[in-house]
Amino acid sequence: MRVGFLTSGGDCQALNATMRGIAKTLYQQRKDIEIIGFIDGYKGLMYENYRIMQPSDFEGILNLGGTILGTSRCPFKKMRVIENGFDKVAAMKKTYQKLKLDCLAVLGGNGSLKTAHLLSQEGLNVIGLPKTIDNDTWGTDYTFGFQSAIDIASRYLDEIQTTAYSHSRVFIVEIMGHKVGHICLSAGIAAGADIILLPEIPYDIEVIAQDIQKKVQAGQKSILIACAEGALSKEESMLSKKQYKLKVASREGHSVVYEIAQKLSHYIDKEIRVSLAGHAQRGGSPCAYDREMATLMGVEGAKLILDKNYGQLVVFVDHHLTAIPLEETAGKLKYVDVHGDTVQNARLMGISFGDE
Repeated sequence: MRVGFLTSGGDCQALNATMRGIAKTLYQQRKDIEIIGFIDGYKGLMYENYRIMQPSDFEGILNLGGTILGTSRCPFKKMRVIENGFDKVAAMKKTYQKLKLDCLAVLGGNGSLKTAHLLSQEGLNVIGLPKTIDNDTWGTDYTFGFQSAIDIASRYLDEIQTTAYSHSRVFIVEIMGHKVGHICLSAGIAAGADIILLPEIPYDIEVIAQDIQKKVQAGQKSILIACAEGALSKEESMLSKKQYKLKVASREGHSVVYEIAQKLSHYIDKEIRVSLAGHAQRGGSPCAYDREMATLMGVEGAKLILDKNYGQLVVFVDHHLTAIPLEETAGKLKYVDVHGDTVQNARLMGISFGDE
């Protein structure tokens, strides 16, 4: 039985742990397993760049961050675009068939899983495993890498908290998360942020200023604002998709926190600083929880392969590992539930979301 592995999109801490879980289970359950590792994600599948993996390749990688296979971003929207005469989908199918693969295991986030579904529709045997620190894959309560990112982001906020207090400053810290606010919400609560800004809850700069002034008048020395990278104002939320893209492009690559700081400076008489937790949030070793979850998700993926239950995504729902069809998750995002217990309980204890 020949199985292909590839890791696609942005890296995260538990990719190696997941591959190890799949591989060790396959090797344990069958004696005829051969694993092909594609280098740098879908590019490896397109250009026949791969290596034959050995059981020893999966030893000593449980707590190793990143991915031993490398990764790359291959946007789904360009998958069917013929560039310089090169047909990406046809090339991937050709490699799959040439290597006589029985299944391809894709470890990826939303865009990568859309491509996995595309390949499944093209007749390839594919399974998916939910990889993203953003925890925004639809259909699963958890994606491996999420808890490790929360741990790093909350530690970063902790460290900013002490310097903010020493200098009586307002600190606005950007937290990763793409178009959703799961990391920012969890890390913000864990680190005791005063204000949490999420893409799902458009902010009003005047409300943020009022919240800061109230806290300062009550004797609070410093203010910590955890800001998701996709945070947007109420005015921006009213823009069309095209208009909003132009607005983001006008920042010329600068984080939204700079814009918020500049706006806020017109309303409060207090020193404001900005900081970015950055790519460290998806680097380093996976935390213990991610090692466990990634391992068990890997085992679940191996079961799908052994049972020839293809076209499925491993998911964690209601504290139980199971699988759903790739077509159910492809193209969908899981957003923060703004009416859920986490947000509502945070409001009850005085955390502001800059909206009311």
